[in-house]
Amino acid sequence: MALKELSSLEKCLGLKKPNKYSTQGEKKVPVLQNNQGSALVGLVTIASHLVCEAQRTELLGDSAEQRAVVQQWLEYRVTRLDGCSKDEVKVILKELNQYLEDKVYMAGNCFTLADALMYYGIHHIVMELAVEEKERYLNVTRWFDHIQHYPGVRHHLPPVVVLRNRVYPSSQH
Repeated sequence: MALKELSSLEKCLGLKKPNKYSTQGEKKVPVLQNNQGSALVGLVTIASHLVCEAQRTELLGDSAEQRAVVQQWLEYRVTRLDGCSKDEVKVILKELNQYLEDKVYMAGNCFTLADALMYYGIHHIVMELAVEEKERYLNVTRWFDHIQHYPGVRHHLPPVVVLRNRVYPSSQH
């Protein structure tokens, strides 16, 4: 799945020449063979490299604090989200829901690499949520829907229908 994510990220970043990727190991860690002969290994490493290659370094954060928050969420993605068990999904959704309570994006007031990679990583989870669960994790659902409509992000993934309006009794109109 990481290879499709990197391909989508390339398109999102407007990179014209697609890179060739391979995987290594049991966990199928992505590998990018660099022009200089050295290989770049790992989703976050390669994604960060692509951002720099596209000269879109603002996606890594504009300040030291924002760069740290972006890195924190990229690390969260590969250490907590990737390969999590069904039991861990609810804990992760609860953590994300609480974190996103007063935020539009993962790191500050603008879209970053953290939003793209967290979106790619959580897509399959949100897709399987029942309507009631989407309402329970309303902040995650709001953020997810916003990111899936962000220009260029959702290349290889199908759109996920989220609730747009709550139904209120007619007496409240």
